[in-house]
Formats: sequence, structure tokens, C-alpha cells
Amino acid sequence: MIEETDLSATLRIFEPYPGVFAYYDGRIPGKRLYSQERNWLDDGAYVLGIASYAVTSGNEALVYDTHISPAHARAIRAHLEGLGIDTLRVVLSHKHADHIAGNAVFADCEIIALERTADGMVANRAKLETGTPPISPLIMPNRLFAERLDLTVGARRVELHHFEIHSNDGNVLWLPESRVLLAGDTLEDPITYIAEAEHIAKHIEELGRMRSWPIWRILPNHGAAEVIAAGGYGAALIDGNRHYLERLLQADRADVEAASLADLIAEDIVAGRALYFAPYEVVHRGNIAALDKARVAKQ
Repeated sequence: MIEETDLSATLRIFEPYPGVFAYYDGRIPGKRLYSQERNWLDDGAYVLGIASYAVTSGNEALVYDTHISPAHARAIRAHLEGLGIDTLRVVLSHKHADHIAGNAVFADCEIIALERTADGMVANRAKLETGTPPISPLIMPNRLFAERLDLTVGARRVELHHFEIHSNDGNVLWLPESRVLLAGDTLEDPITYIAEAEHIAKHIEELGRMRSWPIWRILPNHGAAEVIAAGGYGAALIDGNRHYLERLLQADRADVEAASLADLIAEDIVAGRALYFAPYEVVHRGNIAALDKARVAKQ
């Protein structure tokens, strides 16, 4: 099914900064892309809205995540090659399916990732290759690093940094000259999707470390299309994500259960640290369940 349909038909291409492209899909009311049944592509990505990115300079491009399907990856590659780019490299933000599904389209390129990302892909190979939809063949990264890697893309300087937020292998892309952060899933608008509930305290600590950076704008993989197209979010997005996690940990359990997401993050919405998006109510309920499961496992 995933190879028989043009899944990239609703893909939009933005250029929030000269030579920085966002490939955005989803957040289309009432539309699902793959199936009416629950699946990672629709419920974890398309319904919430998802972007991957490319940083370009001259005839070179660095693709940040290969998107949610081979069709999306082919559209990205065709766009870049149409711009005259003939040197392509890929960076993976982390191991989750909606960020690596198009790797096969870039199998002839250097694919850069954290060692932890490669380890996670190996550990979850069977799940990834037989999931709904499946990622097969699963193409692994072929250049690994541990914590930081400095690169050049044409005349641009690019830094890759490890942050343990959302997952243990968060890999952000930092453009030091413009102070723009491509954040992967370490940040989302309006709230983070809790994937590793047992490590929330570490994620909060790491958000504090990220907040100390001189960030001007943030381009997350999951956020509002119009904000990404206009140049991204301010550093206050970090505060909003951190406040949400802190409330989940510190507030009375009954109060958290009774509150809607809109109520729980009302202060951040008013302050502009988050933009309410109703489908994240489901994510919020899943986050509560994930935390409950982690607490039971710890007992």
C-alpha cells in the first residue's frame, strides 16, 4: 500500500531561510494518509504535522531526516536535484519510524547518525520492518558519532549535538552563524510526545541545557506549518515543553487526569510559548498513560 500510492501528494515545500528548506506534510483537517486504522504514519506524524529539512549551499545539501515514506524522500531528493545539487548527505535526528522511513531513497549517500540511533534501529529492526506501515528495506546509517560532529555544507558551518530529550538519541542540527536550531523531536509544538517516560527527569534537565544556548529560532519536526514557513519558533518553545513535563511530574495525579491539555498548558498558550492544536489532546492522554506505566514498573 505504501509503495502503490503517491503519499507525497500533500507535501508542501517552504524556505524559511535562504537555502534552508522545510518539507512539510499533514495537519490537514479530516485527512489521513495511510489508513483509517491506527498506525504510526498517520497518528504519530501526519495528523500532528511533520517536517524534515535540508540545509544547502552551492551544489551541496544536508538532508535532516528522510520523512515518513519513500515517496516523501523521493520528492525531497527530486526537489534538491532540481536545484542543481549533486552532493547529498543525510543526518538522522533519531531512531523513530517517521524520521527514517525514506532512508532507502538515500541509500547511495552518506547517512550520519548518533551511535545510539544505530543501536536503537538494530534493536527495533523487526518492529520497524513489520510495522504498520513497514519500513523495508531498513537502511542503516553508515557514519556514526557519539556526542558532537562538526560539518561543512558548501560555505555553511553545521554542528550536530546529542541531547537526551524525547528519546535517548536526540540529535539536533545547529547553524551557529544564524543561531537557528533544527530540533528534530527534542521540541514540539504544543507539547512533547513522551516516548521514554522513565527518563523524563533527564529530559527536563537537558531542556535546561538547551535553553542556555544563544538560540534565535527553532525549526522542530512537529509544529505548525505557518510558523515553520515564517522562520520557526522562538526559544520560549523550550520553556513551554519543559513546563508541560514539569506539570505532569509535579501536579496532583487526579488534577492532571481531570484537566484537558488546553487547560493544563493555558499559561503557556497565553504567553505564546505554545500554540494549541486539538489532536495533541490524544498525545497528552497517551503521555499520562506512559507515565503511569513507568511508575508501576518502577515500584
